[in-house]
Amino acid sequence: MFNKLQYISQGNTVEEQTRNIHQALDGGCKWVQLRFKNHSADATFALAEAAKILCEEYLANFIINDNVYLAQQIAADGVHLGLTDMSIKEARSILGDTKIIGATANTFEDIQNHIQNGCDYIGLGPFRFTTTKENLSPILGLEGYQTILNEMKKQGLITPVYAIGGIGLDDIPALMETGIHGIAVSGLITQSENKKKTIKQLKNDLYGTIIV
Repeated sequence: MFNKLQYISQGNTVEEQTRNIHQALDGGCKWVQLRFKNHSADATFALAEAAKILCEEYLANFIINDNVYLAQQIAADGVHLGLTDMSIKEARSILGDTKIIGATANTFEDIQNHIQNGCDYIGLGPFRFTTTKENLSPILGLEGYQTILNEMKKQGLITPVYAIGGIGLDDIPALMETGIHGIAVSGLITQSENKKKTIKQLKNDLYGTIIV
C-alpha cells in the first residue's frame, strides 16, 4: 500500500528544491512529488536527476508532477496528472503498467473518471485555500471530503485518496476520520523549522501509532 505522507517539492531554484527535498527525505518522508513549474527544460531535467538519486538513496518513491515524458526519460516511479494535463490512458501507454499514475480531483465525478481510466491514487482537494497553487478549484473542507468519501464507499471504490491543499498539523486527525488514505503537503514541511519533528508528528497522526 502507498505511503500515507507525500511531500510535494517547493523552491524557486534547482538548489532550493534539492535542499528542501533532501531535508524532507532526511526527516523521514518516503514519497516525493517533484513540482517545478515554469522553468527551463534543462533546469527541470537537472533537478529531476538530482531528486531521483536522493530518493533512491532514501528508498523513497519519486513521482514527477505533470511531465510524463520527463518521468519516462529518467525512469521515475510515476507521474501525477492535474485536471488539465495529459489523459491517464495516454500517460499509461507511454509509461507502462508498472509505473504509478496519480490524478488530481475536486469532485466525485472526477474520481469516478480517473478510476475508470486506470489511475493508482487520487489527490483530492483543495482542503482549504493555499498559496501554493494558482487557479484553485472550489474548496472542499472536511464536509466535502466526508461526502465524497462516503459516496466512494457506497460505490465500492477503494482507490487511495490523498487530501491536499493548505493542510495544517491540527487538521490530520479529523481528515483521517473521513476515510482518506493520506495527505500530500508542501509548505507544512518546507517551512517547518524542525522538519524531523514535524514529519514524525505527521506520521504519528496518519498511522495512529507512536513513531520514536
